[in-house]
Amino acid sequence: MSIALAFYEEKYKPELENYLLSEEQLYYTSTPLDALEKCLVEEDRHPVVILKDGMVAGFFVLHGWDGVKDYSENKGAILMRAYSIQHSYQGQGIGRESMEQLIPFIKEQFPAKKEVNLAVNVKNTRAQYVYHKAGFDDNGRRVMGPKGELIIFSREL
Repeated sequence: MSIALAFYEEKYKPELENYLLSEEQLYYTSTPLDALEKCLVEEDRHPVVILKDGMVAGFFVLHGWDGVKDYSENKGAILMRAYSIQHSYQGQGIGRESMEQLIPFIKEQFPAKKEVNLAVNVKNTRAQYVYHKAGFDDNGRRVMGPKGELIIFSREL
């Protein structure tokens, strides 16, 4: 299995237009197209595709200080948001592999960053498990999101 992370390019848009998420996923995260719209108006948001054998299997956004400031006091932090693995690609280890590649990707693309943060709904125990296994720790912060309480996870780079 060949998994790679790459910044979004327009050539990936047709695949994102057909990107399917389960109802449960849609409850907790935004669609890649919705997240891309926000990236167009906020230059500090960087969309990333997760590729399996060259095809879009997942998506997330790396968001700078404007996004992470509610979750961390570390000016060297970056926020990972809108993370998802397309429904048809779930259960294939892509989430785990993408998490393994995340830290080297951020270090290479954002060398000034020292920490990555993410927010997970308290009810989304599956995502909490995945992030914990990937080396993220609950940093003790809690924030109210649009669908309930969020647990803030962080990992040093």
